[in-house]
Amino acid sequence: MTAPEPALSVVVPMFNEAAVLPLLAVRLRGVLDGLGEAYEVVAVDDGSTDGTAAGLAALRAGWPELRVLRLRRNSGHQAALVAGLLRARGGYVVSIDADLQDPPEAIVEMLRRARADRLDVVYGVRADRSRDSRFKRWTAAGYYRLVRHLVGAQVPAQAGDFRLLSRAVVEALRALPERSPVLRLVVPWLGFAGGEVAYERRERAAGRTKYPLSRMAGLAAESITSFSAAPLRVATWLGLVGVALCGVLVVVAVLAWFAGATVTGWPSLYVAILFLGAVQLLCLGLLGEYVARIYTAVQGRPAYAVASDSADGEPARPDAAELADSLR
Repeated sequence: MTAPEPALSVVVPMFNEAAVLPLLAVRLRGVLDGLGEAYEVVAVDDGSTDGTAAGLAALRAGWPELRVLRLRRNSGHQAALVAGLLRARGGYVVSIDADLQDPPEAIVEMLRRARADRLDVVYGVRADRSRDSRFKRWTAAGYYRLVRHLVGAQVPAQAGDFRLLSRAVVEALRALPERSPVLRLVVPWLGFAGGEVAYERRERAAGRTKYPLSRMAGLAAESITSFSAAPLRVATWLGLVGVALCGVLVVVAVLAWFAGATVTGWPSLYVAILFLGAVQLLCLGLLGEYVARIYTAVQGRPAYAVASDSADGEPARPDAAELADSLR
């Protein structure tokens, strides 16, 4: 007999989070058991190399609602998140990180708001970033200003990957042709009715962060190049500025020659060569970013590959099916 579909799925992508698993299980299970309705927790093991797999197996022995989705290799946070979302079966799907910086207790309010106000998306929004360093607050503010300019005001400020989605939104994501969408931008772009739940972000409960500055910078670059051609237009404008400046220098040189005031000197030549070289390299770099994205899309490789899925003991689907799911 087929088990009924859960009312709520909670997707938890994780990589080397063995230290935080016991705390996560206590808090998350306490919240979800208190809802009094069917649920599932989809723990996506993103190719962990510590004791995460063993810890999940131990937890699953006493927590039947826990479902373990194991990826063959480390595919990155966004890919693991997409893998969990597309396999979740609940009427509502919540995504939350394993480090407990986003409080599981806020899920109750998210679900209440979604049902009471008939919302398809409820974003978890950080009410206070005073615990972050000044540099991190400054870079985060700049990132959100930039993406709101690219996508529109519907992108909530200070919202990460802690959000609730209805089944309609999940199916809309499944239908997208993008291989590895940046969900922070794609979900607001879909245009579903959305709301917000404010919460206070805490310190990591245990373990070390898996999202250092380099990965944050990579996410910002991925967000911009995957969602807008604006950088290419910047390259065009830089090229026009360089051409205009060269034209001015040519006129100045000709006038100086007629006036008999030409003096051989390296500073002006040195600055002009540096400027033009920098503009050309920047333009080539921007073009290269987009060519790389086209190359990756043409290859058609899946963003992730599932090794196993513990749902009802079913084996993992063939990689070809995963490819179809991740590309649809």
